[in-house]
Amino acid sequence: MNKLLAMEVFVQVVDAGGFTRAAENMQLPKASVSTLVQSLELSLSVKLLHRTTRQVTVTSDGAAYYERCLRILSDVREAEESLSRNRASPSGRLRVDVATGVANDIIIPALPGFFERYPDIALELGCGDRPVDLIEEGVDCAIRGGTLPDSSLIARRIGVLHFVTCASPGYLAKYGRPLHPSDLAQHRCVNYFSSKTGRIMEWDFVRGDEEIQIAPPSCLAVNDSTAYISAGVAGLGMMQMPSYAIDTYLRSGQLELLLEDWHSAPLPVNVVYPQNRHLSAKVRVFVEWAADLFLTHPGFQNKAPVRQPALEKA
Repeated sequence: MNKLLAMEVFVQVVDAGGFTRAAENMQLPKASVSTLVQSLELSLSVKLLHRTTRQVTVTSDGAAYYERCLRILSDVREAEESLSRNRASPSGRLRVDVATGVANDIIIPALPGFFERYPDIALELGCGDRPVDLIEEGVDCAIRGGTLPDSSLIARRIGVLHFVTCASPGYLAKYGRPLHPSDLAQHRCVNYFSSKTGRIMEWDFVRGDEEIQIAPPSCLAVNDSTAYISAGVAGLGMMQMPSYAIDTYLRSGQLELLLEDWHSAPLPVNVVYPQNRHLSAKVRVFVEWAADLFLTHPGFQNKAPVRQPALEKA
């Protein structure tokens, strides 16, 4: 039995909560994963996991052994990297999850520079607005906007999101322009709902000491940022979007800013990764690269966005 491989498999099973998910994450046959854990228990003469037809849970001895395995595997990887040229040139598969809009507008356009610097990394980029469980789904790190309810993750702040309210010229010609957030009650709006909870996201407005939070009437609600922009450009209603995502549409005249004397409370943007995992070289260089990318992007700075007319007139 390869003891180190068995320890890695055991850690994966505990993290994923089952043999099937662990096998998928490690790209191993499920039978091999089960055999390695059984061999490990046999060699230790200790039961590490409780197995039922519905779930797998760790025993008290297994929990203690799990913590030891984490430290041992971390030390082994650190020793290997310190003696390997892979530390200067990281390699291997790297799974990263980002929102669709961030992937399309920020990450993918900058990837040629990333691969030029790190040609031996094979990046698997999960693109979607559904929040993922990093440990259960075997994701190395993710870029997320908003508050982080999962305290088991390490978060590094890399920027902030500023939201603006806008609509298409066609919509404004038909329904008029709101002068105050309360006017949204008489308008058609496109809303965004959470893929995880189904909850419609509220709109918030701040001006000086005034703060207003509303759930505007919805003609359409979507759960994808690309579809959300398409609906606004099509004239289906007003929308509230991160400023970086609609800059091109504002400059082209497809969308126009509204309620420019109001702003929304900025949301933090973080790159996150599990705290109980050794930060491998490939994850470390991606985190540093992403931090540099966002910290130098004007759409994610800590200052409020500059409001400009929708059309640049000569």
